[in-house]
Formats: sequence, structure tokens, C-alpha cells
Amino acid sequence: MELRVLQYFLAVAREQNISAAAQSLHLTQPTLSRQLRELEEELGRQLMIRGGRKITLTEEGMLLRKRAEEILELVGRTEKEIVESEETISGDLYIGTGETDGMRQIARTANRLQQDYPRLRFHIISGDAGDVCEGLDKGLLDFGVLLGDMDQTKYGYMELPMKDTWGILMRRSSPLAGKEAVSPGDLWDQPLILSRQADNKSSLYRWLGKDPAELHTVATYNLIYNASLMVDEGMGYAFALDKLVNTTGSSLCFRPLEPKLELGMYLAWKKSRVFSRGAELFLERLKENLAGFKE
Repeated sequence: MELRVLQYFLAVAREQNISAAAQSLHLTQPTLSRQLRELEEELGRQLMIRGGRKITLTEEGMLLRKRAEEILELVGRTEKEIVESEETISGDLYIGTGETDGMRQIARTANRLQQDYPRLRFHIISGDAGDVCEGLDKGLLDFGVLLGDMDQTKYGYMELPMKDTWGILMRRSSPLAGKEAVSPGDLWDQPLILSRQADNKSSLYRWLGKDPAELHTVATYNLIYNASLMVDEGMGYAFALDKLVNTTGSSLCFRPLEPKLELGMYLAWKKSRVFSRGAELFLERLKENLAGFKE
């Protein structure tokens, strides 16, 4: 399977029309059609359904589209890293992360490094732990910020000094808003909105001292902004990390848990990954910046 043919296939998937794709690729329509047929024959699968005016991908075609995009992205990034010189640090760094105030230190390091090397670009990809680990495993991310427990045998990592604190996001008019902190018993009979991450939910269930079936869970979320909207609409109490929602002047407030529940934080990378010079510099600068860190 040639990279050139994958580019042809992606052009057709994007345009949903062979004539339009051929024009964008500066090919004749018969040439492009032949290349696509040969690709299907090579794989032994039908990749697209050819309609009168529109091309529709089959299930196998949609899988190939996703993989082809990943392959070509990696090829492009590898080419940039190889031609990068020692004197002129440039290129792209991809960092995956969940929602955490700890990203402030990552951003601070990135900003300082970029001041010295303006041709170095940072790309932040937000997602939960599953998304971040998948990106690391596939080589699509240089680094991932992971919260809570992580597989220390699978990844290279640096333990970060920042900690995230769990609490409850609620309406200011809620009965629990008058408390300085929220205890497990306060929530046993309340409608709860939980993070969808399995590891996070496990630690919260342990803190609550209840089995999931004994609790009144009304919703889950992976983005805290959406959870804040559900809270604001009166759906329930959301378990959330501190400093993610600015409640100043809003109808919402945040109360920490009692006893306190914290999440550790790690910067992780694929063990077999060969760092670009930009990635090496980022890791060095981050260690320097965090050497005297105090929350």
C-alpha cells in the first residue's frame, strides 16, 4: 500500500466525488478510478459505494480513512523532525491532556521555550485518559498529561508536583452550598454527575463508601463546561476538579471534599519514542521550571 494511493483515497473521501478529487489531485478521472480499484483489490475489501453523484465509504472505508490520516500525519511529522537542524529548533509538539489547572505550568514552559525558539509550535489535544493513552500508543502525541493512577510499566514518565483537588460543583441556592466542605453522607441521596473516566469514578466511589448501584447517578461527563451547564440547570451535583470553573459572579459555587481527595499528575510518553530536539528541550525546561514549584 503506497502513501501516494492513501493520499488519493483520502482526497476521494474528502470530496465524496471522484471527478472533484481527480481535479484537486491534478489527475485524470480514469487514472484515479483505476488506483482506487487496485487498492480495493489489494485489500480484498470494498472501501466505497459509488453512487450517481456521491461516494459513500463502507465501514472498512471509514476505518481506512482514520488510519490513513494517522499514517500520513506521522509521515509528515517525521519528515519535519529529520530536516530540523540543531541550530534552528522548529517543528510541532503534540501534548494530550485532560482538564486540569496543572496545564498552566505546561503552558508556562511552552511560552518560555517558544520565546527562545519561535518556530516551535505546540498543539494541545484535550481528552480523557483513554484518549490520551491512545494518542501516546499510536505515536500521535509526544507527551500526555495523566491524572491519578497510570501504568508506570508501559510509559516513560515524570511525576509532576501539581495536585488536583476534587470537590463538588453546585448551585449557590443548593442546600449544601452553606457548608465549607462536603462529606460522603451529604451526597448519598443526592443526584450526582460524575466524570466518565473509570479510574476517577473508582476513586470517587471509594471516597463515597457506596457501591454504584446504591447512588443516584443522573449523568456523566468528560468536559467540565458541559457538566457546569447541567448543574446550572438543576440536574444535580457534579464531582469536579478545583480551579476549572470560574464561579466568581455566577450562580454556581465549588466546595471541596472532606476528607480531602487529591489526584496526582504525570507527564507521560511512549517508552520507545525517539524525541525530536524540540521535545527534548521541552522536557528539560519543564524540569527546570518545576524545580522550585510550590502550590
